[in-house]
Amino acid sequence: MFTLHFSDPACRDVRETGGKAKSLADMTANELPVAPGFAVTAEAYRHFLGSTGLGETIGRVLDEPLDPHDLAALERTGEELMRAVRATALPEDVTESIRDAYASLCSETGLEDVSVAVRSSATSEDSAGASFAGEFETWVDVTGAEDVIAHVLKCYESVFAPRVLGYAIEQDLDPRTIEMAVVIQKVVRARAAGVMFTLSPTSGDRSKIVLEASWGLGLSVVGGEVTPDRFLVEKIGLEIADRTPGDKRIEYRTGTAPTPVEESRWTELCLDDAEVIALATLGKRLERIHGSAQDIEFAVDEELPEGANIVLLQCRPETVWSGAERKPAFDASAGMMSWITGSISGGTTPPGHTHDLAHKHSA
Repeated sequence: MFTLHFSDPACRDVRETGGKAKSLADMTANELPVAPGFAVTAEAYRHFLGSTGLGETIGRVLDEPLDPHDLAALERTGEELMRAVRATALPEDVTESIRDAYASLCSETGLEDVSVAVRSSATSEDSAGASFAGEFETWVDVTGAEDVIAHVLKCYESVFAPRVLGYAIEQDLDPRTIEMAVVIQKVVRARAAGVMFTLSPTSGDRSKIVLEASWGLGLSVVGGEVTPDRFLVEKIGLEIADRTPGDKRIEYRTGTAPTPVEESRWTELCLDDAEVIALATLGKRLERIHGSAQDIEFAVDEELPEGANIVLLQCRPETVWSGAERKPAFDASAGMMSWITGSISGGTTPPGHTHDLAHKHSA
């Protein structure tokens, strides 16, 4: 199979889909809400190399030993291989499979030419692919089947980037054993977003669930640029005990800069009761799955239908009360796109091929 929807059990095979896709497939199998999408498998990559003769070309070039400290040689070799990949068209059976999977995603989301993130999800024969986090590329706001196909080829190209070759050699890994799967996932268009704790982050009270949210993406919340709406939910019975409107005068919609919020929405609650209860229900479920209090980042996607529009972005053990170091998924200094492409699956990158960033936000 050249493409696998996240809901396909075969998508959970890390050897065929890489770590990012496997994580998303695992969550989909557990009926956790993640942005929909599919993986282009490592089989498609192998077929690309084998059916075009490109694999033999790559093998000849890499037969010459490379010194990971010889940056000029890495640059020359990497550029030669990247040019070779760039000049080679994907096989028609692979492109047809991608077109079909993308059309299905458009149908699933109800969006014509749905905007997607195209994310590298590498694997290798010795399972070293996970150690390559941050070395490969992600692109966001890719629209149309032909553009998706072009960006899959860009992911294949990135296997031979000089920094990747150097890293592989340093790890005593033959670059020819790296195989590239690709994640194609709907970009989150957040009407509102925020954080949820399955205990009180101020008192540690485990009978409460606390949500904080604002309009647009969560950058304004974690960057302290707004006072978010705050919701307090009783864990037993899932009753909303308190709704405290915030003061939300800016929001992040697209781009890297905030936009003003019209005055009528400054103190209007950005989540309705049904969304709060749905999120709290999900929080309880995640706490049961993981066996501990959870710190969850979420968005309400304005492009998805009501009832299917809550999307998880990150979930990890709550650490304020356990005293452990906390590493959230997004922060204002990292830029909006690094946040939108982040998810529970880990690994976030800003637009246009920058790499994974360290993120933080305060409790």
